[in-house]
Amino acid sequence: MASEGGAAFDQFEPDALVASSEQASWAGGAMPVLYISHGAPPLFDNPLWMRELHDWALRMPKPTGIVSVSAHWEARPIAVTAAGPHTPLVYDFGGFHPRFYAMKYATPDAVALQNRVIEELSGLGGVRQSKRGIDHGTWVPLKVMYPLADVPVVQVSLPSHDPALLLKVGERLRALREEGVLVIGSGFMTHGLPYIDASMISGSVPSWSSDFDLWVDAALKAGDVDGLANYLQQAPGLPYAHPTVEHFVPLFVALGAAAEPTSAQTEVDGYFWGLSKRSLSFD
Repeated sequence: MASEGGAAFDQFEPDALVASSEQASWAGGAMPVLYISHGAPPLFDNPLWMRELHDWALRMPKPTGIVSVSAHWEARPIAVTAAGPHTPLVYDFGGFHPRFYAMKYATPDAVALQNRVIEELSGLGGVRQSKRGIDHGTWVPLKVMYPLADVPVVQVSLPSHDPALLLKVGERLRALREEGVLVIGSGFMTHGLPYIDASMISGSVPSWSSDFDLWVDAALKAGDVDGLANYLQQAPGLPYAHPTVEHFVPLFVALGAAAEPTSAQTEVDGYFWGLSKRSLSFD
C-alpha cells in the first residue's frame, strides 16, 4: 500500500526532539500501563496522530524502561528480544515507501531490563532469549512518543490468544511499573485490513468498526473484564473488526498489568482508514 514517505514526520521531529529532551524523568510511583493502536508506516504521514501520541508521552514522566507486547510477534514459550544497545528493527510490513525500511531507532542497552522481565515472567514457565529485534508494533509508535530513543526497550512475545494467560503475563509485569517501567500492549482496536475500501480511506467508518470500538469502551468503563475476555461470543462486528485477533488481545496484557481495570482512560481516539485507533492508559 503506497504512502507519502514520512514528510510529516520530518516536520514533526525537530520540535518533538526538543520536547523529549526536556521531559521530566520518572522519580517514583507506578508508571501507567498502555494499550496502543500502533499504526504502521502511515503513522509517519499523519500529523494529528503523531501529535496525539507524542503529547500523551509528554503527560507521563519519561520511563526507566519500556516493555512491549506486540501483535506482530507470536511465540510460545514466551521469548524476549535481543537486549544489547541498538537493538535491530524488524521491518515487518510491505508495500510502503522505501524510506521506512531504512529508518532506525537506536535504543540503549536493555540487558538489566531484560533480566528483570525474565525474572518476573519465569513463574509462567521458561522464558527464551531471542536474537530478534523489535518489530513495527513497538518501534513505530515509540519513534514518535520517545524520538530520542533514550529509553531501554524489551519486547515480549505474544504467547497465546487466551485472555486468561495474557492477563497473567500482565500481572507478572505489574511489579516493573514501580521501578519506572512502562508496560505496553501494542495492537489496534479494530484491524479489519481485508475490508478496507476507498470509502474508508476517504473517511467513512463502517459499522463493524464503530460498533466493536464502542462495545470495548463500554465494557472498560464497566470494568467488565469477563465480558471482554468473552469477546468472541459477545463483541459486535466480528469477524470484520478482527479477522484474526492478535491486534486485540494485547489489551489483556495491559488489563493484567493494571492495578484497577476500571481506570481505563482513552488517550487517543478517532479512526484511521475506518479503523479505530483508540489507545488507552490504566492506573
